[in-house]
Amino acid sequence: MQDLKISKRKPSYKITDKLHDYLSEYNRNIKIPIFYDDLLRFQGSIVVYDKDDNDTLWIRVYYNEFEREEIDLSLKKVYTILHSDGNESIFPYLSVDAIDYCTFGNSKPFRIKIRNILNDNYTYFYVKVADASRIYGLELEHMLSPYNLNFLVSNNTLIEEHIAGIPGDVFIKNILPTCTKSEKSQIAKEFVKFNERCMIRLLGDMRSYNYVFVTTHDFDHVEYKIRAIDFDQQSYEGKFNIYRPQFFKENLKMVELVSETFQKLSIDQYKIEERSILVKRLKSFNDRIGALLSCMNADVISKEEYVDLLKMKIFDYTQEKDFKACKSMGQILEKALEFLVDNYENVKLNRF
Repeated sequence: MQDLKISKRKPSYKITDKLHDYLSEYNRNIKIPIFYDDLLRFQGSIVVYDKDDNDTLWIRVYYNEFEREEIDLSLKKVYTILHSDGNESIFPYLSVDAIDYCTFGNSKPFRIKIRNILNDNYTYFYVKVADASRIYGLELEHMLSPYNLNFLVSNNTLIEEHIAGIPGDVFIKNILPTCTKSEKSQIAKEFVKFNERCMIRLLGDMRSYNYVFVTTHDFDHVEYKIRAIDFDQQSYEGKFNIYRPQFFKENLKMVELVSETFQKLSIDQYKIEERSILVKRLKSFNDRIGALLSCMNADVISKEEYVDLLKMKIFDYTQEKDFKACKSMGQILEKALEFLVDNYENVKLNRF
């Protein structure tokens, strides 16, 4: 499989006034006591290794004693705003156990580990630069995927909750080979649906380390779901295959699993199922999706040449002339969703 090449160091796009108003309307915009730039003032760091002594590409950062006390207090406040009502009465029972920084990728996030000292339960959240394209990706995932997302924006800072699951690359290497035939069939079905969902909503770069497997134990079996965890490449690249996970070499094992498990008829069936549920989600979020697309239509979240390339690639794929008139990534996505709804009753799988 020839590897897809994507743009390096995608620029961070500022939040427009229109998107700011949208975020305020839907309670995503808040005031917080600490910002991304504040966390950059660390004094030192050490490498974080996993249980097998492999470099995780994260570093654990440290601050001077005076700043650490203030930073810890502010991060506890952010945690209570994200997960509760912002009440400070629980502060004595919370501990900021670790602040990790990742230099890999575009977003360079901070990962915050918060522990309840009464029972040792802990959770994570992330502090990132508020990139407009990432925010569009988060909102689209919230409305068009089976999963709700909890995130907040304040000025140039984005706060994201942690998405729990087994990293795709780890699952494919260590767990997939041990799965039963029935489990592999279920996993293959989920990958077909995940691939279709990413393509339709133009979520790019879904390599195996950018999604997780979520397992749920039912009364007589284990359910497997695939969930995206990185939304940096929402509607940015011009190459259409960037939005189709099946074309990344990191997902080759999943593609082979689908080929070995299903005939084309079954694959088409699962594509139809995913498109049908996407249309139902679109209709249930009609006003909110419309407001988001209105922001996206007027926004610049990609290069002009990428917009021109992508709209022509999708035109070649669908033969829908409306794509050729698109002037922004938002307009391309809007036309794609309109095309999906228009073909809901009679899905033409060979067209889109």
